Amino acid sequence: MQLYKSRSFGEFFQDTFSFLRQNGGHLYKNFFIINGIFILILMVLGYFFSNFYTEVVFGGLTNNNPNAIEDYLNQNASIVVVFVLLFVTIGLVSAIISYAFVPIYLKLYAKNEGKNFTASDIINEYKANIGNIFIYLICAILVVIPLMILAGVISFILAITMIGIILLPVVIGAVSLYYQGTLMEYIENEKSVWESFGYSWTVMSSKFWPAIGSVGLFFLMIYIVQNIVVMIPYFVFIVDMMTDINSGTAATSQEISKSASVMMIIIFVLSYLVGLVLNLIVQVNQGIVFYSLKEDIENINTKSDIDLIGSGE
Repeated sequence: MQLYKSRSFGEFFQDTFSFLRQNGGHLYKNFFIINGIFILILMVLGYFFSNFYTEVVFGGLTNNNPNAIEDYLNQNASIVVVFVLLFVTIGLVSAIISYAFVPIYLKLYAKNEGKNFTASDIINEYKANIGNIFIYLICAILVVIPLMILAGVISFILAITMIGIILLPVVIGAVSLYYQGTLMEYIENEKSVWESFGYSWTVMSSKFWPAIGSVGLFFLMIYIVQNIVVMIPYFVFIVDMMTDINSGTAATSQEISKSASVMMIIIFVLSYLVGLVLNLIVQVNQGIVFYSLKEDIENINTKSDIDLIGSGE
């Protein structure tokens, strides 16, 4: 599928799903190969956090011990500090790898005119751009302060009315597309980081409403899907508890804590994995939008076709 292609609003959706249908297996396989070890570590840490929550927090409530958290932290301060530092460090590394994956993947996809590349090629591209990625992150933090103030004011104004609330995903989509477009352009190694920020805005503003509207709707869709999936085990837990109560079976605090622990683990795993899968879909949509708008401005594919015609004469 051609990335550099002029598209309308409807084609942003159509080509996103077409790309995933044609390349989804290759995309997700390489994503989990590269980021899999960090995902597994985070899931293990999440398991221990779920146990802490149910045994200490939830258990303290069911046993009428309001000082359960304080007592646990006093007795296990060093373990908690190590756990938090490990979780934050692994989480940040995984988040950076995940965020940069689609821009790097699409760069290689465009360069190879398809999915004719491997996880090793992606890893080499990470290595070649590791400096750019960290420079981008530092500059992104600087840009986020005024950008979040502006987005916050707009979101507050929109939240006043019912119609405005519906448009909130569009604000999120605009900010997300701006940042993603900047990284996509920066790893091309043709512009400086600040030139890439400026170029990303130039590209967005060329078809502003169709572009951010498409990304915003994708954010809304994945938010709904993720919440539906995550709420399923929660409702199963509630129904099971209500069934026990109606049948006259009184659950002990230990049984309730155990059931809550299982539910927390299931919800954490589902939420995390579903979030990863759906987030890649949104990023692919942003890539489709960005490459399309870039084609509108630079006519990259058109020039390539003209060069091919000239070389055949």
